[in-house]
Amino acid sequence: MRVPRALVGLSTASTYPDSTATAFEMAARLGYDGVEVMVWTDPISQDVDELERLSDQHQVPILAIHAPCLIITQRVWGTDPWAKLVRARKAAERLGASTVVVHPPFRWQRDYARDFVAGIERMRNETAVRFAVENMFPLRARGRQVVPYAPDWSPVEQEYADVTLDLSHTSVSQSDALEMATLLGDRLAHVHMADGVGSNRDEHLVPGRGTQPCAELLELLARTGFAGQVQLEINTRKAETRFDREAEIAEALAYTRLHLAAALEPDPADTPEEAR
Repeated sequence: MRVPRALVGLSTASTYPDSTATAFEMAARLGYDGVEVMVWTDPISQDVDELERLSDQHQVPILAIHAPCLIITQRVWGTDPWAKLVRARKAAERLGASTVVVHPPFRWQRDYARDFVAGIERMRNETAVRFAVENMFPLRARGRQVVPYAPDWSPVEQEYADVTLDLSHTSVSQSDALEMATLLGDRLAHVHMADGVGSNRDEHLVPGRGTQPCAELLELLARTGFAGQVQLEINTRKAETRFDREAEIAEALAYTRLHLAAALEPDPADTPEEAR
């Protein structure tokens, strides 16, 4: 069997409300290839020295940094969005992470949004770190739809060199994840593997528990030689115990590895009869 090229990592958001440190412990114990650090209100996630210590302690590489782009992280690493990205880049360079995940601006961040596409391109040319802009979603309620992101929630028509595809977000936006991956082509650099049932909520279910084409996307990535990262970004907040949380994170890893490998298994019809 051929080995899939993509690295499979664990987003530290997956262990919330446990700490960032817990994600390193679980990633090491379960056999993940590394972690994606979600920089948010947990002080450990903001501390590059502590992240380096955790990586060394558990022998778990830091593969990606998710810049603090959420509403709840508006004041994490300051309030200037460009300064946040510079700090995320510096953290990635020091920690050996190849990717910074970033959301498109909120519409009320007018100056930031106005220069975002060109600014991301400028930053890309200053470093080997990839800035992978994530697909988001419109907000729907009572038959109305509001798009809170600029220039758009979808990266497909934008001139980003690198993109993150999140399957919980395609669920909320009711997008075709396979079509989006195909349209992005070589620009698809990073995947947030999760699931959803098409509701208005960003669910981040364990892959296989919703309606998104998780298996099909993983098999497509394997067949096309995708060499980026597949990061498990799931919501385990309802887990009653840490054991239950770890079981869900283990299930997500097993599902992902299974479907990445399944597409690479040789077809018996292609095997010479004398070798069967």
